[in-house]
Order: sequence, then structure tokens, then C-alpha cells
Amino acid sequence: MTKQTQPSIPFVYKLLAGLLLFIGAFIIAMVFGAADTTIKDVWLALTSNAAGDKISIIREIRLPREVAAIFVGAALAVSGAIMQGLTRNPLADPGLLGLTAGAYAALAITIAFVPSINYFGIMITCFIGSAAGTIMVFGIGAMKKGGFSPLRIVLAGSAVSAFLYAIAEGIGIYFKISKDISMWTAGGMTGTTWNQLQVIVPFISAGILISLFFSRQLTILSLSEEVAIGLGQKIVAIKTILFIVIILLAGASVALVGNMAFIGLMVPHIVRAIVGTDYRFIIPMSVIAGAVFMLLADTLARTINAPYETPVAAIIAIIGLPFFLFIVHKGGKAFS
Repeated sequence: MTKQTQPSIPFVYKLLAGLLLFIGAFIIAMVFGAADTTIKDVWLALTSNAAGDKISIIREIRLPREVAAIFVGAALAVSGAIMQGLTRNPLADPGLLGLTAGAYAALAITIAFVPSINYFGIMITCFIGSAAGTIMVFGIGAMKKGGFSPLRIVLAGSAVSAFLYAIAEGIGIYFKISKDISMWTAGGMTGTTWNQLQVIVPFISAGILISLFFSRQLTILSLSEEVAIGLGQKIVAIKTILFIVIILLAGASVALVGNMAFIGLMVPHIVRAIVGTDYRFIIPMSVIAGAVFMLLADTLARTINAPYETPVAAIIAIIGLPFFLFIVHKGGKAFS
């Protein structure tokens, strides 16, 4: 007698459920905060030319901040999913493998030596720093045979991140710019402007679109390089493109909100439990789940101790560290 299996829910229904959850999280993020606003205020701010203090707060402060949360959450979730697929490492995350630390160190160097640099220049600097951090981590990981094991890569990422953060802090103390740098250290969307979003959003959008285009190839690579080669995949070119995408997404995120560890670790694991191991489904669902996670985390940061703000990076770390330890305990298979 064969064992009967429950019919799986079609992906389109899961995607629609995710979109409904995203809309709900966005409404919650727009309504709740230090200023007492209502759904009607939000509706008027988004759909009319109405004026008023509450409308201005929603339109000029809260809306750009939540748009930033959406794109940063999506970028970090997608970059984490790509890293886990490329390296077949369940512990891969931009914040744990040197990308965000590299971007942060490059940011500190730039603020110290080129204080008048514009926002576009800061973003390019973060891209370069992310690339340098990645090269250092994987260079150390490849020094010994079998070096790309999950444990070795995580240890290399921790060491490189600590080194790069020390450089950033040392520069901040020596040049007396610690206060300027610390606004990125806390990791938050406070003070995000529409001008910043105009620079950052196109890069994040391009990175996500490219990752969607290469999602089928990533699925094959995540299973086996030998299979990918057998199917005629140009794995060197595909890996290069996807690593560039990771650097774009992580670098843009750091330029906008600073270091955010664990999002790229947690979201892909949760998404795989919902949609399976096919990256054609993982990538789009990670976009939505990452945006929802960041919206809710930012809302909590703004409301848990209102009118004061709790650093959103601290909230994410409180959630993320136990999750990380749980994944380690289960050998990376907890949600697969």
C-alpha cells in the first residue's frame, strides 16, 4: 500500500498570500509610529494633494523610510539566497561573510579622506568594499584543500568582518569622525530621503531582475557543479555574474542603511520551507519575505520605545542569532 501525499499548494497561491502579507505589513508600517496617524491619513497622503502636519510626516519621512525598508529587505534576502545557492553553504549571509563589513570599512575610509563625496560616490565605494570583503573571505577559505566547507567560510567571514570593523572604528577615532560613521553602524532607515532612494533603488532593482533571470541556472548550480557542466552551463560566467549581483545588492544596502546581518540567512531558509529548493520560486518569494521582515522590524524599532528609536539592527540580531545557532545545530537542514 503506497503512502498518500498531500497535494502541494501551487506557487501562484503562495505568491498571492505573500503579496497580501506584504500589503498588510506596509499598512502597519505606515500607520504606526511616534506620530499618531490613521489609515485615512495614510490614504490621503498617498492619493491626494492634501496638506497638514500628519500628511507631511507620512509623505516626507515615513514613506521614504518604508520604501527603503522594502528594497533593503528584498536586497539582503535575495543576496543571501544567491550566496547559499552558489556556495551550497546553509550559513551564508552577506552580513556574516564579510560583504557588509567590507562596505562599511570602505565607507569609513571615504568619509575620512573624501568628506565632500556625494551619495553616488558613497554607493560606488560600498560596492568596492563589498567586493574586497568577499575576495578576502573566499581567499582565506580557499587556502587549504576543502576550504569552502561551511564552517571554514563562516570562520573566515567572522575573522575578516572583525578585522574590517576594527579598521573602520580605528579610522573613526583617528580622524574624529566616529559620529559620522556611527549613523551607518546602528543600521536603520532614519533620515532616508527621496534623493538617496533615486540613486539606490535602480541598482537594487537591476540586481533582483538579473537574479530572477539566472534563477534556473542557480538552481542547477545549487545541486551540483558537475550536473551544471553536463547540461552545458557556463559556470564561471554564471558565478561571476551572480557574485556581481550579490555585491550590488549588499553594497547598495550598506550605503543606504548600514550593516544588517542575519536577514540574508533567515529569510531564504524560511522561504525554502514554503516553496522548496527551486530558485525560480525562492528568489521572488525572498523579495517579498525580505521586504515584509524589514517592514515589521522597522515598525517594531519605531514603536517599542516611542518616541525614542531602538536600532533596527539590534532587533534583527536578537531574532537572528538564535536562528543562526538553530541552523548550525541542525546542520543547515532545519528548514530545507
